[in-house]
Amino acid sequence: MGDSSMEGFKYDTHIHTSESSACAFDSGADMVRAYKEAGYQGFIVTDHFFNGNTSVPLHLPWHQRVDLFCRGYDSAKAEGDKCGFQVFFGWEYGYFGTEFLTYGLDRNFLLEHPDILSWSFEEYAEQVHRHGGILVHAHPFREAFYIMKIRLYPEMVDAVEGINASHTNPSFNRKAIQYAQEHGLPMTSGSDAHSIRPLAGGGILTEHKIESIKDMICIITSGSGYRLLGK
Repeated sequence: MGDSSMEGFKYDTHIHTSESSACAFDSGADMVRAYKEAGYQGFIVTDHFFNGNTSVPLHLPWHQRVDLFCRGYDSAKAEGDKCGFQVFFGWEYGYFGTEFLTYGLDRNFLLEHPDILSWSFEEYAEQVHRHGGILVHAHPFREAFYIMKIRLYPEMVDAVEGINASHTNPSFNRKAIQYAQEHGLPMTSGSDAHSIRPLAGGGILTEHKIESIKDMICIITSGSGYRLLGK
């Protein structure tokens, strides 16, 4: 864990783009160029969803909101296709400050569920799993002004972000790793990058190239075939 010297394929599991996350500073295309230069093979775009720090106006019709939400991914994917960098789609779902990286679903899922913001977290988790997705609890022990309380759902998530490389307080990651181990949950690492200056260095190092988000899900849920990068 945390060993970046072994050979393999580097993927970041948690990044934001300026097109879709209000707190991000660089576009999806700029993120691709920076990550490729840093030796990564790919990343998952996980922009803040509509119940998080989104840049998408909430008064628009649902299909327009979804289209705008996907702009960061679309920008990154177009650039990735040009330069041979893999870009996968996801998002960061917020529940009163508690956040969950959602992998394995696509924009069609969002378009088909305009009532998603009315769901309880329990219903959200059920629907994600029913449609073949997974939930990774992002930075579960982070302390910040927007997090009113620490909420843990070990029975509803598929993995825990053990390392969030953007953390400056090492206790947040230590607690996350201990929590995952206590509940037998696989771990991920993510940079939580909002900018290319500098890249935080998080992610996972896999033994084999990942060809799809389904491959990523299989690797993460198995808890094997990869190592965590970062602090």
